[in-house]
Amino acid sequence: MNDLIRPALYDAYHEIVPVRRKRGALVASDVVGPICESGGLFRPRAAAARVGEGDLLALLSAGAYGSVMGSNYNSRPLPAEVLVDAAGWRWWRARQAVAAIWAGERLAPWQRRR
Repeated sequence: MNDLIRPALYDAYHEIVPVRRKRGALVASDVVGPICESGGLFRPRAAAARVGEGDLLALLSAGAYGSVMGSNYNSRPLPAEVLVDAAGWRWWRARQAVAAIWAGERLAPWQRRR
């Protein structure tokens, strides 16, 4: 819901691949986000290699939509962003620190008790 809302809003398709390719049979899998929400389903019943704890998946072609439509819903930090082109990849934006989210939740001076 906070990292990539396009699939929930209008059933947008994003190819999902393991960062490290695995061998083995494909299994029918639901690919879901990190928060238990009805809109957190990226792709239902997709044929994918079996993944486990610690394995990384890449949601491709998220692009600018993922960045500008991201939010701090449920106090989740914005994800890191990586730019990929023919020359390779590079960090575009670091993952947001939780303290940066909380900094915006402080009371204004006139709202504080004296």
